[in-house]
Amino acid sequence: MDKLHHIAIQVSDIKQAVDWYCGKFNVTVTYQDESWAMLQFENIELAIVIPGQHPPHIAIEDKNAEKYGELTPHRDGTASIYINDPFGNSIEILKNK
Repeated sequence: MDKLHHIAIQVSDIKQAVDWYCGKFNVTVTYQDESWAMLQFENIELAIVIPGQHPPHIAIEDKNAEKYGELTPHRDGTASIYINDPFGNSIEILKNK
């Protein structure tokens, strides 16, 4: 069974969004820079991204992510590829470590 890794939402200000989510919910910031941040909830991660850098999406871990195409390495050490479902939703296929 595949695992839903994270959901990504777009915001205009990463720091402001991180501050808001951390002030409202019991989360841990696992990564943050100027263009995106990752917040760990108990059961899933929430990626906060800025428009133009990352699309809003859901990310699914797959040990055979390469079957969807060439993976792009990311600065946090992960690698993935974006695909669209038949309805135009962005799906990030993340290489399962």
